[in-house]
Amino acid sequence: MCERCNWAGPEQIYVDYHDTEWGVPEWDSRALWEKLVLDGFQAGLSWVTILKKRDNFRAAFAEFDPDTIANWGEDDVARLLIDPGIVRHRGKIEAAITGAQAWRRIEDEMGFDTFLWTYVGGTPLQNQFATQADVPPFTALSTQISEDLKRRGFKFCGPTIVYAFMEACGLVNDHIMTCPRRAAVAAMAQQA
Repeated sequence: MCERCNWAGPEQIYVDYHDTEWGVPEWDSRALWEKLVLDGFQAGLSWVTILKKRDNFRAAFAEFDPDTIANWGEDDVARLLIDPGIVRHRGKIEAAITGAQAWRRIEDEMGFDTFLWTYVGGTPLQNQFATQADVPPFTALSTQISEDLKRRGFKFCGPTIVYAFMEACGLVNDHIMTCPRRAAVAAMAQQA
């Protein structure tokens, strides 16, 4: 029996995200950073809230260009705090700015993509969970990545956020065994 991951629904935006994006290996440094920032904004909220505001976030955050955002200051924070199209949380906005600065340092040093993909040996991890209840909220690896990101200047990147990020960006394939997307995402890992 084919059964989609049960978190994907009932709203169509959630189903579409699951069926086209979630778990697909992301290799682009900038796109990885965007997803990490959005996962940080999601803390305490539902992911569907962020999905519905994602286009607004992209417009408000200069299409998530970390080189631009790294130079933002208090005027930009104030502008974003009154933008009704995004999540208006000072700490998360400031974390996006300091995260852009941290991203630049890592990008210059080795590439943000290389930094992240090294944790999984350059190939997505393939979990084999039977049900959504079997999927952990975080792992020892997400805890390690979280700690390393924080040491480098990132915020709003605890182990649970990092694990959700790893799932979303395909560093780990957590589509349940009955999910029709599981095989397609696993095949993408083989092409890595």
